[in-house]
Amino acid sequence: MIPKLTATETLNPVVQAYVTALTAAGFAGDIEVSYASRLAVATDNSVYQQLPAAVLLPKSAADVQLICSLAQTSSFSGIKFTPRGGGTGTNGQALTSAVVVDLSRHMREILEINVEERWVRVQAGVIKDQLNAFLKPYGFFFSPDLSTSNRATIGGMINTDASGQGSLVYGKTSDHVLSLDTVLMDGTVLHTHAMPTAQAEQIAERQDSIGRVYRQVLSSCRDFRADILNTFPRLNRFLTGYDLEHVFNEDLTQFDLSRVITGSEGSLGFVTEAKLNITPIARYKCLVNVKYDSFESALRNAPFLVAAQATSVETVDSKVLDLARNDIIWHQVRDFIQDVPGKTMLGLNMVEYNAEDEADMAHKVQQLEERLQQAVAKGESGIIGYQLTYDNNAITQIYAMRKKAVGLLGNAKGSKKPIPFTEDTAVPPENLADFIMEFRALLDSHGLAYGMFGHVDAGVLHVRPALDMCDPEQEKQLRVISDQVVKLTAKYGGLMWGEHGKGYRSEYGPEFFGEALFTELRKIKTAFDPFNRVNPGKICTPIDSSEQLVSVDGVKRGFYDRQIPVVVKQSFDSSLNCNGNGLCFNYEENSPMCPSSKVTKDRRHSPKGRAGLMREWLRLMSNQGVDVLAQEQQILTKSQTLSGIVAKIKNSWQKKQGQYDFSHEVMEAMEGCLACKACAGQCPIKVDVPSFRARFIQLYHSRYLRPAKDYLVGNIERSAPWLARMPKLVNFFLKQNWMAGLLKNTVGYVDTPQLSVPSLKQRVGGNYSFDLTALQALPEAEKQKLVLLVQDPFTSFYEADLVADALQLIEKLGFRPVLLPFLPNGKPQHVKGFLRDFAKTAKTASDFLNQVAALGAPLVGLDASLVLVYRDEYVKTLGAERGDYQVALFHEWLVQQDLPAIQTKQSFSLLAHCTEKTALPATENQWQQIYARAGLDLKALSVGCCGMAGTYGHEAQNFDNSKALYDMSWQQPVQRVGADQVLVTGFSCRSQVKRFEGVKPKHPLQQLLELL
Repeated sequence: MIPKLTATETLNPVVQAYVTALTAAGFAGDIEVSYASRLAVATDNSVYQQLPAAVLLPKSAADVQLICSLAQTSSFSGIKFTPRGGGTGTNGQALTSAVVVDLSRHMREILEINVEERWVRVQAGVIKDQLNAFLKPYGFFFSPDLSTSNRATIGGMINTDASGQGSLVYGKTSDHVLSLDTVLMDGTVLHTHAMPTAQAEQIAERQDSIGRVYRQVLSSCRDFRADILNTFPRLNRFLTGYDLEHVFNEDLTQFDLSRVITGSEGSLGFVTEAKLNITPIARYKCLVNVKYDSFESALRNAPFLVAAQATSVETVDSKVLDLARNDIIWHQVRDFIQDVPGKTMLGLNMVEYNAEDEADMAHKVQQLEERLQQAVAKGESGIIGYQLTYDNNAITQIYAMRKKAVGLLGNAKGSKKPIPFTEDTAVPPENLADFIMEFRALLDSHGLAYGMFGHVDAGVLHVRPALDMCDPEQEKQLRVISDQVVKLTAKYGGLMWGEHGKGYRSEYGPEFFGEALFTELRKIKTAFDPFNRVNPGKICTPIDSSEQLVSVDGVKRGFYDRQIPVVVKQSFDSSLNCNGNGLCFNYEENSPMCPSSKVTKDRRHSPKGRAGLMREWLRLMSNQGVDVLAQEQQILTKSQTLSGIVAKIKNSWQKKQGQYDFSHEVMEAMEGCLACKACAGQCPIKVDVPSFRARFIQLYHSRYLRPAKDYLVGNIERSAPWLARMPKLVNFFLKQNWMAGLLKNTVGYVDTPQLSVPSLKQRVGGNYSFDLTALQALPEAEKQKLVLLVQDPFTSFYEADLVADALQLIEKLGFRPVLLPFLPNGKPQHVKGFLRDFAKTAKTASDFLNQVAALGAPLVGLDASLVLVYRDEYVKTLGAERGDYQVALFHEWLVQQDLPAIQTKQSFSLLAHCTEKTALPATENQWQQIYARAGLDLKALSVGCCGMAGTYGHEAQNFDNSKALYDMSWQQPVQRVGADQVLVTGFSCRSQVKRFEGVKPKHPLQQLLELL
């Protein structure tokens, strides 16, 4: 039995008093002080980890003002704060032991747009892709294009002066900021925008905090102008910390204080609102993918591509390409990045052209093509081939692959993972190839592997050396390499932090700026934040402060992870390998990635959050001397004893009395998971939450009693066949209000589905019955026509018409369908953590399926969520005992068959199951092929999760989230097309549509049968 766990970091009493006072003062946002909530923001996309004192999630600028104003009282004057956006930073900018002020959950409102003047006004929590989706119908976009655009906030982009692809043309975030609203630590709202210097000088005469800030910035940036221009490199990408150079225009007649705040990493105040200029979307695009025999060739050829007047030039090395080939993203891009016959592609440059004038772009592309054709013919510049595409969707997918490079590198095999710390070096583009060759030699001298990708047009390359941060000796290499790279970039006229800011690299600031300029930075910090209370330790400290800057030697996740035994880490590698890239925070409502994260906007309820909680739980268990793997083995092999049950009753009673156990916090996060497995397909690291979730639930319930609903769900495959013998009687009771109330109040179950009437047995009789001996005796020619339909509990007992239709369709196509006897699959058991029972179920099913597979006939199933269990969970649980049978989904079999042509002008719309789409990314395309082969038009609609996910949507505690997910992604397309017109592959999804629309959609095979 696992022990009770006490969190190692309890809440500071002063912070507790502060958040209590904050609530009393009318704070409208969320306040989170639980250990789990603080852990969820203790990491970002860097190697570091730091537990904050509390998490505040304001709903408005007024909330932020209240946070700061209340902190001025003497009782709370020692509390420090750190702003946080999407948590995508690679250098720990938002990590802190102070109180986190997270603007990403609530402050997501787009406030105003002016198309004529080309600007938009937004709150700081607005996500970059959210903004561009809003702007697209107006014909505009916000042009700084970073790889984390589907989860990075505008506030975070401002604070790191983010740039990204195409910065030679589009510039950095600071180039697009028209004005900012920033709340200073004393509660003052500072509104900044470009103005005549004379006006700034008038403001500087004020005797308040705003006047103090203007006086200091005017003095530092004007008096030290010559030093600034001499010190700062002439680079397109350049984060100074505080941008002293661009506060003034060239002749010093214009002044813009916003330029100091952009790139300040939240160390000057809390940016709450921004007015941004917007850029017209180019009407015409072309992407030229140039392929090379080496990465060096790709780098050395980049200046030629820039000179060819491209909008942007992006590069990836062979390591990133190889990792992409094994990711879900590859099926979308492989046709546009094909291998060159007889050649090995070791580098790729993606050259983009876009323009308002099609003829102008065509001329530039033609000129580049002619040069590339000559190079390929003559074997010049290492160019082995190229491909063009004008398809906007294809271009988007290719860039999605490039954007995913950050996460893909984290999925490298072995304990050494490419990690961020030298990943945004910037040098003049003409020096890049020589710089990278020397950089590679440096890493080779340490015996390190690495991956590279980046913006070669701007001289920025993301280089990630592979280190095992759980090894203290390798952790020391991070310091050694960082010091060497700082010197190397200086040698080539660049700097170490060309794009992703300083964060824990702030210690290198004084050396770069020199004593005089760094003193001016400290004076500016003093003017904004005299008592060092906003993101302390980042960029610089106030002039009279003795507090230290953060260092690359800061505490890293590896320090905590190494406390977990190696065998446990290997066993739970899906959670331990999470590198924090945050792709699971994807805001897009039509993306299947982690529905619980979308609907709650709670970082705990994301794959990254759950992986982090699991890591910490395993660490605390290990520190208490608990062998988690031995505990699992005991649960799987030994029956419960009476004393064990008594202990569970006692522990559960203590839980009701409020006894703390960190395991409860972990369980809360795990219960919110829909077990859809979208994370396992979408996450570049392949973090598979349902797998470690099931193991945790099993361990948790070795100490605490299970709720009744777990037994109801876990045994559904055993009870359904019995209930299906009397479906009318069962349904009669299910329709009664008192029964619905009883199930809701005692079991926590709502909208219980009704059994099929007539039942499957009544529908098909003995027409398709299974007799193994008779089938074995068939002539070989007849065996070739057999198709064996594998039953699942959902369709067989709750949607018998679909099973009957599948059998008929198989028959119509000239095959002999056989309905295999129903055997439990075990999916419900796995979801609820009944892993001992699941192992028995899997063994029984596998023994039977191996036996019938000997017939050589295809095994076909109808519901993806269950069929995929045979391929994944069975393999993990049984290993070699599973055997080698294969169960195909119906469309995987059907796509290989000939179909008769159907004469109809009707078109159809497909909504696919999210588990199916992420595990089998070709699903929608294969259904379209099937329909096209029959002469039919099928359009795949882009949707996320329907919100049902098996039994998740039937649990009363999940009803609100289930409905919110349906409303978020499915409601509009279903109502637009018509619930009776859409075709839906998933049983759960069809059930959800019926629940909220009153009509159950057809499965696509049913529509085919109807037309045939």
